[in-house]
Amino acid sequence: MVSPEPNGSGEFSFGGKSDRTMDGMGEVVRMPTVLIVDDSLTDRRLICDLLRRQSDWKIEQAASGMEALARLQHAKPDVLVTDLQMPEMDGLELLSAIQRHHFDLPVILITAYGSEALAAEALKRGAASYVPKTQVAFKLLDTMEEVLARARAGRIQQHLLQCLARVEFTFFLENDPTLIDPLIDLVQQMVTAVNLCGFNGRLQIGVALKEALRNALLHGNLEIGSLMKLRSWDKLFQDKDYSLIEERRHQPPYCHRKIFVDVRITADEARFIVRDEGPGFDVSTIPRRDDPWATDWEGGRGLALMRSFMDEVTFNAKGNEVYMVKRREQNGNGARSSPSSSS
Repeated sequence: MVSPEPNGSGEFSFGGKSDRTMDGMGEVVRMPTVLIVDDSLTDRRLICDLLRRQSDWKIEQAASGMEALARLQHAKPDVLVTDLQMPEMDGLELLSAIQRHHFDLPVILITAYGSEALAAEALKRGAASYVPKTQVAFKLLDTMEEVLARARAGRIQQHLLQCLARVEFTFFLENDPTLIDPLIDLVQQMVTAVNLCGFNGRLQIGVALKEALRNALLHGNLEIGSLMKLRSWDKLFQDKDYSLIEERRHQPPYCHRKIFVDVRITADEARFIVRDEGPGFDVSTIPRRDDPWATDWEGGRGLALMRSFMDEVTFNAKGNEVYMVKRREQNGNGARSSPSSSS
């Protein structure tokens, strides 16, 4: 394992990289930190080298779950990325330990082929997201940034709108990918305001809603097929290049289509309807919820995230509308748990 070097504050950094930088106004900005946990030195180095080339994140490492927990006692990163399958303490056990210690820390799992069922279980237990090992090169960094953005959005403005008991709003979105994040930020603020759930619940709602909106945009309104969709995802994740979507969304008939989004939030549950104006799909092809190979289905990762993070996920007969419900969790006595218990 690469040896950490202590800095002046008693924290440990790798590669001698500072966790501070200057923004365009000359202000000091703290760079986000990620802790990579993997028992394989080779895989750990590959991931760290990849992230160093792609980003300015401060990167730290741990060779085991126990080492990761020891590091968290002294300094908490912004995001933790862990391999799912490790000896002694695997990714699921590390996730559980982090939750037992009440760390408000988003955890992303890296999964090998054949571990889809374990990944689904981890999502149910509170993992923020997962990335298949074969897709780390073009999905990991973007997933980290998305999860970090969702976590930060859930933490800010938590004391606003404390008297709010119910909120309902409806949007007719253009096929503009830049509208998705602001809408999710709004939803997370409203979820926080009514105290529906804690940190993990807010994170899960944001991830599931984003998958539904992306599906409505790419697969629904723009009718981007599986190959074009993969190409589009590559550009979005790697380059933030929306040129393919921009070209498509200005052509008829796609330019006339909207994404209908209806949101209803109370202290007991949040209900979401996302509907596109595309041709839909054959809903009979959707794999069963308990099918461990569900992620092999086109759009399977997104469906797995929605099903894991929401209590209900159903599609209409045409296949162009998804209905999702997130309820407040119940404790062992069958009573509604307080929001702090799920954070």
